[in-house]
Amino acid sequence: MSKRMLRAALPVALLVVGFAAGRLTGPAAVAHAQGNRVFELRTYTTNEGKLPALQARFRDHTTRIFTKHGMTNIGYWTPQDAPLSQNTLIYIIAHPSREAAKKNWAEFQADPEWQKVAAASQVDGRILSKAPDSVFMDPTDYSLIK
Repeated sequence: MSKRMLRAALPVALLVVGFAAGRLTGPAAVAHAQGNRVFELRTYTTNEGKLPALQARFRDHTTRIFTKHGMTNIGYWTPQDAPLSQNTLIYIIAHPSREAAKKNWAEFQADPEWQKVAAASQVDGRILSKAPDSVFMDPTDYSLIK
């Protein structure tokens, strides 16, 4: 193999080894992160006494409808300590990409089943006290979940 071919092949070889080792840094890490699915951390704050209704909606309908629209359910949590334990649901979902997340949410919001479920769950008043907080995240090179 000529020196020129070797110089051309070396970056590709290093990239392959980096992916295999799971320890990319610099520009290769950026490229790798952009190829990963994106995680979305969402925090919902309910009106007083409405956390059980929100949890029932997620348990009975929302998680299934998320899956229908390309979202992967990673996990759902409630804080242990008051006052957040009384009105907060925190969860993480994953999307294939940031662009897919935008598409997934638009399709979810337009879904007639979701609209029916959302309306039915709020017959006795609004569940959420404010709009959900959302943070999009990339996994680190040492994350167990990618």
